[in-house]
Amino acid sequence: MPLPLSPTFRAALAAADRPLVGMWVCSGSPVVAEICAGAGLDWLLVDMEHGPNGLGSVLAQLQAVAAYPATPVVRVPSDDAVVIKQVLDLGAQNLLVPMVSSAADAERVVRAVRYPPRGVRGVGSALARSARWNRVEGYLADADDHVSLVVQVETAAGVDAAAAIARVDGVDGVLVGPSDLAASLGLLGQQTHPDVTAAARRVLDAVAGVGVPVGVNAFDPAVADAYLAAGASFVIVGADVTLLARGSDALAARFVDRTPPGRGA
Repeated sequence: MPLPLSPTFRAALAAADRPLVGMWVCSGSPVVAEICAGAGLDWLLVDMEHGPNGLGSVLAQLQAVAAYPATPVVRVPSDDAVVIKQVLDLGAQNLLVPMVSSAADAERVVRAVRYPPRGVRGVGSALARSARWNRVEGYLADADDHVSLVVQVETAAGVDAAAAIARVDGVDGVLVGPSDLAASLGLLGQQTHPDVTAAARRVLDAVAGVGVPVGVNAFDPAVADAYLAAGASFVIVGADVTLLARGSDALAARFVDRTPPGRGA
């Protein structure tokens, strides 16, 4: 029996009448991913670059999230074509590739997600969840329709090349990464520094000018609001691990880091 696949992040962006709001899932836990998927956010970013995620944990999280409306996007650790092939074969339909700083970088990534003759993706659909073990009719012929690609601009060179990157056929979106961008600008740890936000705005303007969706990572609500007002098509406004860290900090501050009643000076 032929099986359908879920709409891509590209399709979700095209259908949206407002910016899409998402969060990072970095814990590696399918239970946490499922909890986040049910929160009402538009999309989730499962992170293999800085999170403790391998192929097995990504697969489990994709399976956990599949029951919910939130669109899962997987950030691969690099532009390595072998890793990209493996993650696509797991059934990830939406990829984010970090550290894309030129049109040539973007072209290489596009080739990694496409089958020959347009790309170099290895063919193993009969063995893989991507095609539901060949239960998705016409998967090989229509594979480009089932995969969307977002590339991450997070260097000074990437800022300068943002429009050229966005024009590469096969790039469906561009995400600004302020943390590494700040480091590239000599402002390590200062994601909200005016020079960093100005560079991010340059990317927003350049990519939007090409007609490609553009997003940004912004955990500070005021900064996120400013990027949304500047025209961001999608944003990431938090992460599972930071929510847990700050929530547990608040519990400790409330119940541990205080003078017991009646024992004050």
